[in-house]
Amino acid sequence: MTAKIGYDEVEVGTELPARSFPVTRATLVRYAGASGDFNPIHWNEKFAKEVGLPDVIAHGMFTMAEAIRVVTDWAGDPGSVVEYGVRFTKPVVVPNDDQGAVIEVSAKVAAKLDDKRVRVDLTATSAGQKVLGMSRAVVRLG
Repeated sequence: MTAKIGYDEVEVGTELPARSFPVTRATLVRYAGASGDFNPIHWNEKFAKEVGLPDVIAHGMFTMAEAIRVVTDWAGDPGSVVEYGVRFTKPVVVPNDDQGAVIEVSAKVAAKLDDKRVRVDLTATSAGQKVLGMSRAVVRLG
């Protein structure tokens, strides 16, 4: 597969469709099982608070993976992402209620590069706080 978006179709400033990703305690348990990361800060409220966290927090890699979905959905091919990196700035706190948390992600084309590649800058927030910093992906377009 190749990206469904053509390099000539985008300009610097092109905004990708924003997405919201709900996160519940059940989501974290499923992710822990899939990833093998059973650190109790991701499922045990008592432990999370004992180590100074406000509550259970989402896995950083889970948060990172949800954010890049905005780019892969836009491009139409996950394999078109050739680089991706973030800094974890704040945790996604996931309360034990019917609502959980929501990760809000927006993105835009920040630079056109050579070889039909673009740099996409992402913004990810939860509860009004930026949870990922320096979140950037390089994507090879069609």
